[in-house]
Amino acid sequence: MTIRLHDTRAQELRDFVPLDPSNVTMYVCGPTVQSGPHIGHVRAALSFDLLRRWLQLRYGRVTFVRNVTDIDDKVLANATDAEPWWGLAYRMEQEFSAAYAAVGIQPPTYEPRATASIPQMQELIERLIERGHAYPAADGSGDVYFDVRSWAAYGELTHQSVDAMEAAEDADPRGKRNPQDFALWKGAKPGEPADATWASPWGAGRPGWHIECSAMARRYLGAEFDIHGGGLDLRFPHHENELAQSTAAGDAFARYWVHNGLVTVDGQKMSKSLGNFTLAADVLGRHDPLVVRYALAAAHYRSSLDLSDSSWSEAEAALGRIRTFLERAQRTVGGHGWMAMGSLPDAFVSAMDDDLGVPQALAVLHETVRAGNAALDRGDADAVRAALSAVRAMTGALGIDPFAPEWRASGADAKTTTALDALVQAMIAQRAQARADKDWPAADRIRDAIGAAGITLEDTPDGTHWSIDG
Repeated sequence: MTIRLHDTRAQELRDFVPLDPSNVTMYVCGPTVQSGPHIGHVRAALSFDLLRRWLQLRYGRVTFVRNVTDIDDKVLANATDAEPWWGLAYRMEQEFSAAYAAVGIQPPTYEPRATASIPQMQELIERLIERGHAYPAADGSGDVYFDVRSWAAYGELTHQSVDAMEAAEDADPRGKRNPQDFALWKGAKPGEPADATWASPWGAGRPGWHIECSAMARRYLGAEFDIHGGGLDLRFPHHENELAQSTAAGDAFARYWVHNGLVTVDGQKMSKSLGNFTLAADVLGRHDPLVVRYALAAAHYRSSLDLSDSSWSEAEAALGRIRTFLERAQRTVGGHGWMAMGSLPDAFVSAMDDDLGVPQALAVLHETVRAGNAALDRGDADAVRAALSAVRAMTGALGIDPFAPEWRASGADAKTTTALDALVQAMIAQRAQARADKDWPAADRIRDAIGAAGITLEDTPDGTHWSIDG
């Protein structure tokens, strides 16, 4: 078994060798909860859900940590008199959780909030000061900065030199020794809420963004862990700074750095700051969540994804083909054959082992569906059973099995399906009676009317079955 992952720091594919094969460890940067999620946030979380699922299949156990940044300049800026910063952060956290759950993203093993790890952040800052890699601002503001020129390896993640970097804009530059130095601790400022500050050796204040993830990763996964993940836009400065401050403090930190590509709009990154984002709630309100999951997963995780109306229609059609085959196959093999979960095809495994090649894995899935349909047409029950078990194994690995419990219709959707089934079954009965009476024109008219509604009929020895065209 050899899984290869693209490591950002090495700038190449590397064989994945976990520290402990019985427990793979992953840390992924979660949301800053100043406002609700857009579809780019969901794509990022889904990328690491797919990686986590695959590693679980291959190794058995994954300890997966995804943080919540609930204290930040943006959170404070979006708070109001009617809703304090902590209330806003909690409400937005719930929106992110709901969007993730809607598309079948598994909850993390641990999901720490930044505000719950302030002591660990302060301990890390103290270590950096002791080692000569951080300093309190001389102006008495209470700010503490990381001294980038004290750490020769600074820039190794993104392969930049300090002199080529722009100044860090995460704090007032007046207390810095170098423009590129970044804030580890931010002294309290007039006008900021009193409950957004914590006591520290350097004065009341709050943590900088970058120190949060270093401290939480260490707290929940240890000084060294397997994979650090996040969006491509986090490589610099966030992940560069995480790597520098953790290793300067003496921690080995992440062994592999994995970054997902961004959702783009007309070639530009989708972001709240640019105002070109589509809210996840709007997308999920217009499309079946399983269709959204398929559309976001279909492109390779490192590629940019430019979403359009055709993205959703293509995903819906692809899922329709899978669902129709599963329904046909279930009728042929019966309950026992349906329950038997087969092994994954070698070509599927090879694709997923090669830097999580979901597009190639989906090609194997759809080829198996085509082969299964051909077996159904020629009445080869053994081949149908083999294709069915393989398709269920592959859709299960990707979290897109349309008959898995999380995707079953409920509430209004279930009522709609029941009503549609009653209407179609009545028309099927009318067609059967017309055929029994040898009224072929009437039988054809009924079949054409059903087909015009996008419904396909399949006549089998045990009756006529219907499905939505895919």
